[in-house]
Amino acid sequence: MRVEADLKAVVGDLFATLVTVPSSTRMPYERAAPLRLGNMEEPEVHPALEPIAFLLGRWEGAGVGGYPTIESFNFGQEIEFGHNGKPFLTYVSRTWLLDEAGNRVRPLATESGYWRPQPDRQIEVVLAHPTGIVEIYIGEVVFHKIELRTDVVARTSSAKEYTAGHRLYGLVNGNLMWAYEMAAVGHPLTDHMSAELKKVA
Repeated sequence: MRVEADLKAVVGDLFATLVTVPSSTRMPYERAAPLRLGNMEEPEVHPALEPIAFLLGRWEGAGVGGYPTIESFNFGQEIEFGHNGKPFLTYVSRTWLLDEAGNRVRPLATESGYWRPQPDRQIEVVLAHPTGIVEIYIGEVVFHKIELRTDVVARTSSAKEYTAGHRLYGLVNGNLMWAYEMAAVGHPLTDHMSAELKKVA
């Protein structure tokens, strides 16, 4: 099924311009319980994290998604970036399907992993998915913009076909915006999801 025009209008130019998700797609949703790392006192941020330190914290918001094989949809999202004093960020993302009123309907994708800055503003990202997929992304940090492309994709025998990903994250007017292109089930890299998130903690 063709990706609907509203999704294409929202994400088609995001990789070049980091445009804002239209207000018609920003929907309220019930906030999930915050993610915690226990009562341990937070250590100093490692100097190597300076290029991506703007990601630290908990971000919440909403976005739109779709693919040639599915109908377009609205989703709510919570992302948390943390650290333990070592030269990497911990990362967890959770998403929920939203109805037209902005209420959560059911869980969607979740992913977790580590963001590892490298010399010369390069970055490596390792992500794991409960669907049986593991990804290694490599990319570059330019000011408050991070562009990532898959270097390695590994799948279990039961996972759906997925071959590549391309992601862009950027800080725009204090909000975290991101867009994701996916190559899967016989399709080349195609717009899949995008969102605008506000920092809440």
